[in-house]
Amino acid sequence: MAIVGGFLALVAVPSVVSTGYMAFIAADQYHSFSSFSVRSIEAAPSSDLLGMFSQSSSGSTLSDSYVLVDFILSERMVQMIDEAFGLDTVFARQGMDFFYGISPDMPIEDRLAYWRNMVTVNFDQTSGIMDLQVKAFSPEMSQKVADFVIAQSENLINDLSLTARNEVLKTARDEVQTAEDRLTQTRASLRSYRDASQEADPVEGAKLAAQLIGSLEEQLVKLKTELSTALTQMGSNTPRVRLIRSQISSLEDQIAKERQRFGSGVSGKGGRSTGQATDVAGRIALYESIQTQNEFAERAYTASLASLEKARVEAGAKQRYLAVFIKPTLSQMAQYPHRLLNPILVTLAGLLLWGVAVMVFYNIRDRH
Repeated sequence: MAIVGGFLALVAVPSVVSTGYMAFIAADQYHSFSSFSVRSIEAAPSSDLLGMFSQSSSGSTLSDSYVLVDFILSERMVQMIDEAFGLDTVFARQGMDFFYGISPDMPIEDRLAYWRNMVTVNFDQTSGIMDLQVKAFSPEMSQKVADFVIAQSENLINDLSLTARNEVLKTARDEVQTAEDRLTQTRASLRSYRDASQEADPVEGAKLAAQLIGSLEEQLVKLKTELSTALTQMGSNTPRVRLIRSQISSLEDQIAKERQRFGSGVSGKGGRSTGQATDVAGRIALYESIQTQNEFAERAYTASLASLEKARVEAGAKQRYLAVFIKPTLSQMAQYPHRLLNPILVTLAGLLLWGVAVMVFYNIRDRH
């Protein structure tokens, strides 16, 4: 009696109940199938700066594909489906089918588990192709939900692509800005120097100063020659001799001042000052220092612009998009639930439990 009772309780009754439920109560379910993959635009080798672009699916999109799978099966997707269609409306209980329908007062954790039961995502790592299957109680609703899931997936991939592009360009733009600020500072220093010294190039000024000293020395030689000639013809106190000697003295003083301005670092009252150096040699040293900094800043700025252009090309390689190969289908007949398979599985499970129970029963009886 115990064996027969266990058989009825564990095998017969569940089999009859499951068969009746599947035959008369369980509502039809329709699925919408779609296939897509995350693709990237990769920069191909080319002779020009910008290069040529070819579409390919590479390992770089693998992480994005796994992110997309988690997103489709996430709580956030459940909330978006609920906001767009109403989860209680899409998967509401049909008639007396309480098993496959959703309960209105379900917590979010149970809703997520129900959503993962109604949605299947298969990802092939080798090909990068993702298969999406959405089940609902009407073919039109399953297709609408699948379209919505794909649309939200496209938005996610676009956001990931934009974020990756901005990250690549951000560093390059910061370098360009730093180089531009440095170039602006060096140019401002060069302009301030020229305003203070009142000369565009102190090297040219030095050349002019050297020519001036040479001209003065030439005049001094002429006056000394003229003085020697005058002394042979007249006395040393004559007006002519005194005038020549006065001119010679003035030229010698002027030459001494010009020489001091050129290289001694000490200027006279008429010397020009840059704020840091007043002699020609000091101005040349200061100018060369500023000019070197300016040239370095210009080269660094040019290099940073080239790096930015290269970063833009590399950013193109980080662009992602969702390539939909098979758009969501519209079913014409119900695929679920498995009205024959499910009762068979229930019967087999009942037989297994009943067999284990019988073995335990005989084991206990034999020991006693």
